[in-house]
Amino acid sequence: MSTKSQQCASVWRQFVVAGLIVTGLSVTAGAASAGECPLDKQVADGQGQKPGPGTPTGVTDTVRASTDLSKEPLALQRRLLRLRELNVAPGGIVPWHSHKNRPAQIYIVSGEIVEYASNCAVPIVHKAGDVAPERNGTQHWWKNEGTVPAVLISVDLFPVEAKMDAHTM
Repeated sequence: MSTKSQQCASVWRQFVVAGLIVTGLSVTAGAASAGECPLDKQVADGQGQKPGPGTPTGVTDTVRASTDLSKEPLALQRRLLRLRELNVAPGGIVPWHSHKNRPAQIYIVSGEIVEYASNCAVPIVHKAGDVAPERNGTQHWWKNEGTVPAVLISVDLFPVEAKMDAHTM
């Protein structure tokens, strides 16, 4: 492996570790923070933003790394720890999808993107540096309403039986 490849692998490992730490912290956090639905705007699932488009538009979704957790000391069966980079062009849409049985954390690297969640009465604006927790029950879609691309890093616990495909956001 070349030195450059080793450096890239090291950087992605650091992102995975950071994602796990952020996941742990968000599970214990109770109050809303930047990138989350305001506490006074949280509603029962299905009472918030309505389902949006069902297909991606202007989105590049690249799996940068994945680890079969059944082969790690944790021995979490039928799960991949997956790290993805999403580039969402201006006007681009991450389609309506659910996080039932697939928790995730989204880190906004650059740009700005708006989330339309089924459990929030208002759209949620995410800016560079925000982390968006995606817990069991989250159903939502995202749109880049800005003029520059939005770059996101997603870390999730992907169920192996779901099979990775271009439509699993």
